Amino acid sequence: MTKVIGLTGGIGSGKTIVAKYIESLGIPVYIADDEARKLMDTKEIIDSVSEAFGSQILEHGKINRTALAKLVFNNSDRLEKLNSIIHPKVKQHFDTWLDTHKKYPWVVKEAAILFESGSYKGCDAIITVTAPLETRIQRVMERDKTDRESVLKRIQSQWTDEQRIAKSTYVIHNISLKETHKKINQILNLLTNQ
Repeated sequence: MTKVIGLTGGIGSGKTIVAKYIESLGIPVYIADDEARKLMDTKEIIDSVSEAFGSQILEHGKINRTALAKLVFNNSDRLEKLNSIIHPKVKQHFDTWLDTHKKYPWVVKEAAILFESGSYKGCDAIITVTAPLETRIQRVMERDKTDRESVLKRIQSQWTDEQRIAKSTYVIHNISLKETHKKINQILNLLTNQ
């Protein structure tokens, strides 16, 4: 049976770098955020989200993600409502994807909110990626062309590194790319020899 390795970390920690490196080694990687974005363009989700939040979040028949984010970002009830629409669909999509990757001894599921969404429960092991706060802030400011305050708000809306680490099997401190690759190789070695 294929084992699922969860991969998570706070915004700007470098999850994507870790995921891409693992994928370059021939291990299938499911990027939950990317798949959720694609699913948000399906008629079923567009209909459910517009029914829940009103047609003002639609633009040319598609979900205006900026408008939706403004509605849910500082409102836990609305965020919970949105998650109750999206998360079951992502889980269903992942299960189908996993079924098509049965021949692999293990796969990686990368998700920023692996713990918050509860999807960590379906993982056989969990890797958390961390980086110093200032490094994370700078990475996100550069990547998203945004300001420090916006990044800090996003960081504060997520679980802390301490919370994630407490529930993780392995931790990668992503500061130097060379050291990060070395740590990934050590973890993959351990997983292979289990």
